[in-house]
Amino acid sequence: MTNRVDGPLKVTGRAKYGADNNFAGLVHGYVVLSTIAHGEITAMDVTAAKSAPGVLGVYSPFDPLGLNAASTPIFGETWVPLRSKEVAYYGQPIGFVVAETYEQARDAAMLVKVSYHARPALTSLADGLATAEDAPEARDGSPSELSVLADGVESIEDALAASPVVMEATYSTATQHHTQMEPHSAVAVWESGVMTVYSGNQGANLQAMELAGALGLDLGSVHAVNPFVGGAFGGKARTSAPAFLAAGAARALGRPVKAVLSREQVFSATAGRAATVQKIALGAERDGTLIALRHDSWCSTAMDRSFVEPTSHGTSREWYATQNLAISQKMVPLHIPPTTFMRAPGEAPGSFALESAIDELAIALEMDPIELRMRNNSTAPPGKDLQWSSKHLDECFRIGAARFGWERRTPNGRVEGDWLVGLGTATAMFPALRFPATVEIVLRDDETAVVSTSGADPGTGLLTVVSLVGAESLDIPAERITPRLGDSAFPPGGMSGGSTATASTGTAIMAAAATVLDELLALASAPGGPFEGVEVSYADGQVLGGGRAMTFGEVLRAAGRAELAANGSSAPGEELTKHSFSSFGAQFCEVRVHRWTREARVSRLLGVFDSGRIINAKAARSQAIGGMIWGVSAALHEGLEIEENGRFANGDLASYLVPVNADIPDADVHFVQYPDTLHNAVGAKGLGEIGMVGMAAAIANAIHNATGVRVRHIPIMIEDLLEDE
Repeated sequence: MTNRVDGPLKVTGRAKYGADNNFAGLVHGYVVLSTIAHGEITAMDVTAAKSAPGVLGVYSPFDPLGLNAASTPIFGETWVPLRSKEVAYYGQPIGFVVAETYEQARDAAMLVKVSYHARPALTSLADGLATAEDAPEARDGSPSELSVLADGVESIEDALAASPVVMEATYSTATQHHTQMEPHSAVAVWESGVMTVYSGNQGANLQAMELAGALGLDLGSVHAVNPFVGGAFGGKARTSAPAFLAAGAARALGRPVKAVLSREQVFSATAGRAATVQKIALGAERDGTLIALRHDSWCSTAMDRSFVEPTSHGTSREWYATQNLAISQKMVPLHIPPTTFMRAPGEAPGSFALESAIDELAIALEMDPIELRMRNNSTAPPGKDLQWSSKHLDECFRIGAARFGWERRTPNGRVEGDWLVGLGTATAMFPALRFPATVEIVLRDDETAVVSTSGADPGTGLLTVVSLVGAESLDIPAERITPRLGDSAFPPGGMSGGSTATASTGTAIMAAAATVLDELLALASAPGGPFEGVEVSYADGQVLGGGRAMTFGEVLRAAGRAELAANGSSAPGEELTKHSFSSFGAQFCEVRVHRWTREARVSRLLGVFDSGRIINAKAARSQAIGGMIWGVSAALHEGLEIEENGRFANGDLASYLVPVNADIPDADVHFVQYPDTLHNAVGAKGLGEIGMVGMAAAIANAIHNATGVRVRHIPIMIEDLLEDE
């Protein structure tokens, strides 16, 4: 197994994250947040703040920083602070105080007095369901409502009515937040007409675009730097308020500005996962064959309607073969902080509903839950002609069942002392995607190579993947590769998100390697070259020809070149017209519920995944386990409580619960490795997200197996298990 190339820097504290950068003359900014959920700012009295010790500037919608609208081709328009007096949620950034020290800026920010014209606020998903709106088109272009019906069937209701066995229920999932270890922050330096911003993000070239738009600068005048990112998974896909504000203030003051959100501010001043309500109806033959599947979903969204949690479209649209399918996705605009991509957006909360419902159908049929899933295994998404490029889900379940001891499961669990013990399972799927990416490879005369792209490594191990794929493509040891990420000065590497980074960056590396090696061979055999007039080839880091061999470094030195560089690009293409693409997995868990206290404890976890070729087994295992742990967290811990006035009642790490070591047992992971070269030349499919998908449902299913109590919402709490059904 390969160790992470950035491991030594991180464990010794030498890895520089955004806020770790310090410069001469550095000053500090503190963000002022709104204290109402809906209304207009009528006045901001900043007199006391401006006269406070050390204060250099106080900025607000009445004294803005001249920030403009910002956008990217991927996301469209991104919200930029201080451009309006309108308030759309509690905790919205509305001001910025800059002082010589962080403490001075923070204390001065407390002196800003804000007057509002408050308006009624809608902050409850339950209260807003009656006014829900159709969601926009899904990512594959599907409308918010769609159905696939068998010949002669006029409606999904008719199909359900004709089904011998019907299961129908409503499920819900809580509002969640990323709570990354690294809070959103930025250090901005304005020098010689160039704005350099050090800030954690998921794509440096995308952040540079947004900053350039906001500052009214040419893209070449903005430099975004983020070699290390302390957690992201969607929460740092867009430029944060501290980055916009620090950049604007640095230009206004002519001094470097650092801005770091407090932990409490992170909860409201950045985006999180939407809450959902999902109604599912399943109709089946008595042998378990699905006749009908209806999945209606509602999710919360901010008033800007900038993101929808695609629960029904992300799961029931593709997971099971069914004769009749009807799905719908609606959104409920609320006066809450923005919602956004969060690990396995759509699939994670959607799988809780779908995979809980499948288990409930299995119980109604008196059928093993794995048998029911395999009986309805799809060869292609329902209603689509494009078959899966590669699917080994049945093998995932077979291997998982054997490793986990599924044959010992009984319909009513078992009792061990004071503990009720149950086993649960669920299917996991996440689409295999790619983003456009460009990579530069530089061969150096010291026998090393540098591989660079602007994409980010938010802790997922992409730096190591770049070194491994680079080494394989150049046929040299990985130790001779220097991988570089997280800098907008490098070729655009797209976004590290959607479990795309390995497939996107890896294929671009292969393209760049092919080009640079072609140029190396041309250089070697050109007039004046060391192999002039000789037919040459390349292997093992050497140019071969005429019975001789020279390393690429020797060729460069002989040609009087210090280095040789080439770019390679990759993007999704015609393969999308030939196949459907996804990663697959089978989740297993064992849960113990104390018969008297009703405390639930996860005692075993196993995930078996079909994610194509695994580039780095150690990092892949870590990613899968991380996703599974996040699934445990969603099932038993995480949930933001929104007060009527829009304030997060538990917006801090003391009361927003996440697992600790004592909550997580040893987790086991197994990969069935079938490289999917129909998807991309590397053969890898995404695995960052799929580890989370299905796990919350597997835990709910295990709890039911242990106790007979079916809980249809997450997080599952002790109160939910106090009474049997």
